This record gives sequence, C-alpha cells and structure tokens, in this order.
Amino acid sequence: MGNTVVWKPADTQIYSAAVIMEILEEAGLPAGVINLVFVDGKTAGEVIFSHPDFAGLHFTGSTGVFQTLWKTIGSNISNYKSYPRIVGETGGKDFVIAHSSADAKQVAVALGRGAFEFQGQKCSAASRAYVPKNLWGDVKKYLLKDLENMKMGSPEDFTNFINAVIDEKAFDKISSYIATAKKDDKVEVIAGGKYDKSEGYFIEPTVIVTEDPRYVTMCEEIFGPVLTIYVYEPEAFEKTLELLDASSPYALTGAILSKDRAATKLAEEKLRHSAGNFYINDKPTGAVVGQQPFGGARASGTNDKAGSVWNLLRWVSPRAIKENFLTPTDFRYPFLNEA
Repeated sequence: MGNTVVWKPADTQIYSAAVIMEILEEAGLPAGVINLVFVDGKTAGEVIFSHPDFAGLHFTGSTGVFQTLWKTIGSNISNYKSYPRIVGETGGKDFVIAHSSADAKQVAVALGRGAFEFQGQKCSAASRAYVPKNLWGDVKKYLLKDLENMKMGSPEDFTNFINAVIDEKAFDKISSYIATAKKDDKVEVIAGGKYDKSEGYFIEPTVIVTEDPRYVTMCEEIFGPVLTIYVYEPEAFEKTLELLDASSPYALTGAILSKDRAATKLAEEKLRHSAGNFYINDKPTGAVVGQQPFGGARASGTNDKAGSVWNLLRWVSPRAIKENFLTPTDFRYPFLNEA
C-alpha cells in the first residue's frame, strides 16, 4: 500500500519471523520496505512512539498491552505529523453454544478441535461452551472418548494432536487456573488437569464443568488448552444467549450448532455484538486469510478485518485533486445580478 513498515515480533516468534523475511527477500522484496527488528517492546516503544513520523500501529497481542500502547500514542499525539492509524487484534473468550436440536457428535468434535488445536493458544480457540441438558450426556461421552485418543508430544511427530504450550510464562498462567479449579468444590474437572514442565511445557487438554455461568474460567481469557462447559436447560436457550453475550468483554469468535433454523437465526441476532467472526455448525476457529476476513470488537480489537480490503484501506491517505479548465475571472456569481 506504499507504506514502509517496522516489524517487531514477539520474543517467542523471532525465528519464524526471520525465516519469513528470508523468503520475502528471496522473492524480490526491496530492502527497507519491511524492517525487522529484534528488540524488547519497551525499547521499541520508546523510539517508535516518540518519533514525529510515526503514522500507524497494526498490533496483534494481548488486550492489556494494546490499551497501554493506545494510551502512549494518545499522550504523544501533539508530537506527530499526522494522526496515527491504530489497528488491533487482541484477546478473546470464544464460545460454542449448542441448541437442543444439534447433533451431539458434531458438538463434541467442534469442542475438541476448537478448544485444543494448537493447545488452545489461538485467539479464536473455544474457551467456553454452553450445552443443553438433553445433549450433555452424549456430548460428554463423545468428547471424553476423543480426548482419550488425542496424542500429546513433540510437533515433530505429526500424529500428535497436542504439543507443548509456547513458554514457561504461559505454562505457569494456564496451570494456575487448572490448580485453582481442582480445589474448587463448585466445579468439576472431568478430563485432563495434569501438567508437567520437566521436559517441555506440556498441559493436558482440560475440561471443566461448572454450574456457575460466570465462573472465572467462563469469563477470563486463559489462552491455553482449558475448556469450561456450562450445562443449561433447553427451554432457557434465549436466556442463555443473553447470558453468553453479557459474560465477557471480548467479541472475537463464536459458534452455534443447531439444526433448527429459527434458533440459528435467533442466535445470530442476539450475538450480533459477541463475535466478529461467527460460525454456524462449525468450530469457531480456522478463518482463512483471503476468504474469511478476521477480527472482533469490544475488548478483542478494532475489528478492521485482517485479510480484507477494509483493513488495507486503513493504511491509505486519500488525496483529492481538482483541476478547472474554465477558471473564473469575475468574483460575481449569477445570482448576484439584479433581476
């Protein structure tokens, strides 16, 4: 789009970022278009956000960090040559809600894949689920069976469905939620719950069942292989939709599984502001860039939809030009003439 970019990857993404740059340069990308820097966030911020030519921020990361960056930009606004464009894709507390008409096996697969692919370390990963009581027995049976067959180990073995979480900081945070849940009489850990960092940061896919729809793991972003399920009365579907909408500040992805078209339509309307990417009869992950523009609002970001023309246009500064081939020679307009 005509812009040069400073790319500051997360510390844990340095290697893959370097490989991507090598590929781009080999493909002919001119030097200086993308400038990859390996530096901590604080150092980068002190230079970038104090520079008068700073023109925009495209951020992917946590909600807290994004809000801090926005405040920093705001405090420096008088120093910039132009008002910076700010785009953010941040956190999520992504959901799956099943209607009483749904297929239990399909619900279980959507939960297993949606919650535990990439160890749940995707901003779109299913982290909370609402399952009607009439389906819960079968959903539980199928989900537990699938979990028994999910192998965990090194990503070098492609038959492993579960790998290690990204680093020790993530391991400690995720395992602390599990440890708390195991001690809480108000919830039940029905699968997983074990974790070990003696060789790699491995956490078992963990499923928590709660009778409190506002339990901490139903509301806070965990970013790991932890799924919390709330079982609701089938006749309370609409009420549960409203509860779902009000239980989280995030609005990234979500899914409805239903064979009842009216129920699907109701969910689509009730959850209009709950998910920027809404899935019907599918897991809430796997948006393909170029096919499904991605992004959410509320605490999940600015919803500028990566992979779409809407996002690209955010980085354009339009210029309008008028050329007159009959330049006026008299200040008087026709309406000024006497009748």
